[in-house]
Amino acid sequence: MNLLKGIDKIILKVEEFILSYAVIIIALMVVGKALSRAMFSYSPPFADEVSQIAIVVATFMGISYAARKGRHISMSAFYDLAPFKVRKVLSIFIPFITAIVLFTLTYFSSIYVQGVYESGRVTSALQMPAYILYIFIPIGFLLGGIQFLRNMWMNIKHKDEVYLGTDAKDYNNSNQKEIQEGTHL
Repeated sequence: MNLLKGIDKIILKVEEFILSYAVIIIALMVVGKALSRAMFSYSPPFADEVSQIAIVVATFMGISYAARKGRHISMSAFYDLAPFKVRKVLSIFIPFITAIVLFTLTYFSSIYVQGVYESGRVTSALQMPAYILYIFIPIGFLLGGIQFLRNMWMNIKHKDEVYLGTDAKDYNNSNQKEIQEGTHL
């Protein structure tokens, strides 16, 4: 179990590193391109391509990080108003379905990346093999699917609390405890 926790910490640090630098690169490329165009009437041809690569990396590698931290997009109006037992069931069911969808997308995006690899396509400005850009898509889907399964497991394992992510308890948990203890207004 300690080995898995160690691997998880390494994955978290790698995700944080990748996401941090992807956002910095996006900012540098966009601002640098605007300044270069304004000051020198010249725009580096690689700036758009580097920005696009960084956006793809940040988007797909961010799936797992957002799921871990419970920061993924959710339609929570019904969920927030639901009683604890309904939220508990939803907190098991929704991550399970999401994981299945992400694993399915992993499969199909892997086939796509394989096709791009076999085609030998390269990017226009950097002349970099295009599959390197696209490889982050199935990796992000796979890590996201694993993370959603972990979220589901956290909710199965902890009967008295609802987890939005492995690192994030549902903010409604405190209200539920207050209601159970009779201290809620």
